[in-house]
Amino acid sequence: MPTVSLMRAHSYDRQILQKSLESLIAPLGGMSAFVKSGDRVLLKPNLLTGSRPTKECVTRPELVYCVAKMVIEAGGKPFLGDSPAFGSAMGVAKANGYLPLLEELNLPVVEFQGKRYETVNDDFNHLRLCKEAMEADVVINLPKLKSHVQLTVTMGVKNLFGCVPGKMKAWWHMEAGKDSARFGEMLVETARTINPNLTILDGIIGHEGNGPSGGEPKFLGILGASSDVFALDRTIVEIINANPASVPTVVAAMKLGLCSNLEAIDFPLLQPESLKVWDWKLPENMMPIDFGMPRVVKSAFKHLYIRFIKERFSIRASD
Repeated sequence: MPTVSLMRAHSYDRQILQKSLESLIAPLGGMSAFVKSGDRVLLKPNLLTGSRPTKECVTRPELVYCVAKMVIEAGGKPFLGDSPAFGSAMGVAKANGYLPLLEELNLPVVEFQGKRYETVNDDFNHLRLCKEAMEADVVINLPKLKSHVQLTVTMGVKNLFGCVPGKMKAWWHMEAGKDSARFGEMLVETARTINPNLTILDGIIGHEGNGPSGGEPKFLGILGASSDVFALDRTIVEIINANPASVPTVVAAMKLGLCSNLEAIDFPLLQPESLKVWDWKLPENMMPIDFGMPRVVKSAFKHLYIRFIKERFSIRASD
C-alpha cells in the first residue's frame, strides 16, 4: 500500500520549513530511509522560467535548500539538476534567487545531457532521458503545484519531464501532436523509468489559473511527500478538487495500474479531506499539446547557431 504524507505548512522561513519537512517525511522513515552515506543525490526542482520570479512558477529555493541540508546530514552528496525547455538550469536558478543558498551549501548545478535508456513501454523506447538522473544513486523529485493549460495540473509526474533534455521536449510535444492521452502516457513512462526515490511537493504557495507560468500565486499551506509519485499526484488532484479524468498524467497512470484509488493509499498524517481547496482556479482555456513546428524549428535553429558560434570562436581562440 503506498503511503502519502500530508501536512499544513505556512512558511518558507528556513528554520520553520526545515522542521516541517522533517515532520513530513518522518512517517516515511526520514531522510535516512532514502539516502545512505556517499550517495550521489539528484534534487530535481521545477525550474521552469526566470521571467516571472515573483509569481511562484518554480519550486521555492528555500525548500530545495532544506532538503539538500537533510541529504547532507544523512551522509549524501546532493546536486541540483534540471533541463528547462528554454534557458539553462543555472540561469533560471539565478533569476529565482537560488544562488545565495546554493553557495551556502556549495551545491553544484548540473545541466542535463541526454542518453537513450530502455523504458518499460516499447512504444516509448526512443525517449532520451538525462544520464544525470538515471545514473544518480538517489533521485528526489521536488515539484511545484501549478495549474497547466495543456495538462490541467502539473505535479510530481510532469516535473520529471525536466529529465528530458531541453530540445527533446519540443520534439516530444510534436510527436504527441494534439493527443493529450499519448502525451500523458509518455510522461508516465518517463516517471516510471526514472522512478524517483522520494517526491516532495511544494504546495505552500501554488500557481493557479493559466499555468504553468501565466497564472497567479495561490496560498494553500500544503506539503506532500511520498515514495510513490503516482499516489501523491492522485492525492493532490483530490485536494484541489480537480476531476482526475481531466488530468492526462493521472488518467495514464490509472490505465497502467500505477495509480491507486484513495481508499488504497495510507495517510499517516492528515487526510486529503482535511486539506480540501474549493476555490483553486484551473486554466480558463486549454491549449493543444504540440508546440507547433515553427516554434520548434526556430528554437532548434537558434540552439545550433549558438553552438556553431561557440565552436567557431573556440577554434579561433586556440589558433
